Amino acid sequence: MNNSAAQSDVNSSIATPTAHYIPTRRSGKTLYISGQVPKEAGTVRFIGRLGDTLTVEEGQAAARLCAVNVIAQLRAALGERTDLIVTCLRVRGFVNATPDFKEHAAVINGASDLLVEVLGEQGRHSRTAIGVSSLPHGCAVEIDADFEVLDPSSAG
Repeated sequence: MNNSAAQSDVNSSIATPTAHYIPTRRSGKTLYISGQVPKEAGTVRFIGRLGDTLTVEEGQAAARLCAVNVIAQLRAALGERTDLIVTCLRVRGFVNATPDFKEHAAVINGASDLLVEVLGEQGRHSRTAIGVSSLPHGCAVEIDADFEVLDPSSAG
């Protein structure tokens, strides 16, 4: 992991799923991280819609917090073995926005930037930014991600 300031954002508080799903699933070398909302210390933050009650900057902060939670789930799934991370393959960002909002990509940059700050080149990824009419808990943003990871038994 790279940037120590960004790493300090990545805490060990893991969000518990609110329904019957699991936070991560591994298949072969791919680790899928379920959608993460901007939750901090058990509290959902950044409630609202972009283009209405929230600014692009607030959306970016929400996306960044979602990415912090993605990394926390990644670390938990790997037993803190960050040496097993090969690369972030793909990020999907969902933005709760008004129909006329056009800055979805700028909002999701908050997540992309955090992943690169923390993981360096391994954090670079393909990406989709999607506008939606609502998200769980009224959140502004939800992020999920897929990572290529090594098998612990084959890693040094």
